[in-house]
Amino acid sequence: MSEVDEIIKKVSPFYNKKGKPSIDYKLTYDSTSETLEPIYFWLLDFANQIFDGNVEKLIDNFASSPGSGHFSELQGKASQMQQEASRTLGNVNTILKGILNLLYDLKEFKIRLSHYDESNSSDKSKKEAGILALKQIWMDKVDIQRGQGSLNAMASGNLQFVTLRDAFMIVNSAKDVDKIDLNERVKRILKPRVQEFFEWKKRSEQELRKRFEMERLYLKSQVNSLKLYTKWAKPYLKAAEQLSMNEKLTSDAALVTTFSTVLLQLTIMGSRELDVEDKILDRELPEGFKKKKNLRKYHSIVFIDFRFRGIPNKQGSNYVMGGKADVHFRSYSLNQDEMGLLKEKLGDSDLTDSLKLIQGITEDSLGELKEDIEEFMEDKTTTTNTKPTLFEEITSFFKSPKDLRKEREIKKKKEKFEKIKEAGIAKKDNYAESYLRAVAEADAMNNCFSIYDVYKKAHGMASIPYPGKLEGDNEPDIPRTSVEKLFGMKGKK
Repeated sequence: MSEVDEIIKKVSPFYNKKGKPSIDYKLTYDSTSETLEPIYFWLLDFANQIFDGNVEKLIDNFASSPGSGHFSELQGKASQMQQEASRTLGNVNTILKGILNLLYDLKEFKIRLSHYDESNSSDKSKKEAGILALKQIWMDKVDIQRGQGSLNAMASGNLQFVTLRDAFMIVNSAKDVDKIDLNERVKRILKPRVQEFFEWKKRSEQELRKRFEMERLYLKSQVNSLKLYTKWAKPYLKAAEQLSMNEKLTSDAALVTTFSTVLLQLTIMGSRELDVEDKILDRELPEGFKKKKNLRKYHSIVFIDFRFRGIPNKQGSNYVMGGKADVHFRSYSLNQDEMGLLKEKLGDSDLTDSLKLIQGITEDSLGELKEDIEEFMEDKTTTTNTKPTLFEEITSFFKSPKDLRKEREIKKKKEKFEKIKEAGIAKKDNYAESYLRAVAEADAMNNCFSIYDVYKKAHGMASIPYPGKLEGDNEPDIPRTSVEKLFGMKGKK
């Protein structure tokens, strides 16, 4: 049994009890003179017609004999992709480090600018606190360069100007110096220092705001560059992973080291949601289903597994493969909860490892810094402008009641699915849902048999009668529910 079948048995109580797919067919086609690609593409195209294009590729694995030319050529391509990805990711790391440094600088600038904002405030207490903070910075960063002539040195050194520093912290202009009770020597030193401080305050604020704005714009360009390099790296990473061989296939007995052999493993899934209204019109469901509410949606699903054992022959720059193809057809009917868990489990399994490797290259790093980046990437200064953030531009504050209801429904569905993920599907099908599953199961069986049967007829192979067909019927019957079987209902539609 394949990995997909095992997952479905775990997520679906119905198939866990049943123990097997609704219908199951196998087909083997062996021809070393004909290529394998037409088999895959014929079935893929026909499945797309039946399921209205809703066909997904779940598995795409391969393995080559180490001694074959196919192996060496593909590994050479994989190495080239890895080198390109490594070079691009090196640029990503460099830019990411630069973004971190810019964020630290911008935070320091913002703290410093907050002192200037407070010093210009109309609130007396805030203004006093801002000016005192700037005076302290001026003494520690600017005035300290005078050495013994600095205010701190004169106040604490041999010159005994003990009142000089306190007086500097008190006065708010050169005129205020004449109003305080100090001797003339102190006033003569204090006046030019106060004048110099307020000139420094004015010019340093202008320069600091200018530099803050320049670094903020540079941060924006770096974030955009990071996203661009990440976009460039992902195709190389994905291609490198897709060109790496599957470990499970490399241990297959059909893969001999010195032979020229290729093993391919592919799985595609076709799915379609059951349309209740159409089924009522087709008289496959009673009219009463129109009144039924809160029923889970059901899907008809067909899996087609391909296992190819081919002999690659190089023609030009490409390889064509003839060999043996084993094709496995299976059908299921799953409700919306089981479908969601199936996709979740497929994402957690080895089936999508190649896609997982390219996720989170920069998303996780930027996610941790999201708030900081959003804050500094806003098109505003630190004082007056209040332009909306990137997320506020996407979602408007003025939402209609319909939009709000829709958001609540989506949130409710997400919460419900998280509970199902943790506890599994405990809710069994009620009678109406079991009937819907039966109809979806009949559709899945019919579609699966149609793909299998039409392929065989199109290629001149002997066909078989559909096992679910009743005598005298032209179409397969809907599988009966347990309640209908209990009352002895016949299988007629």
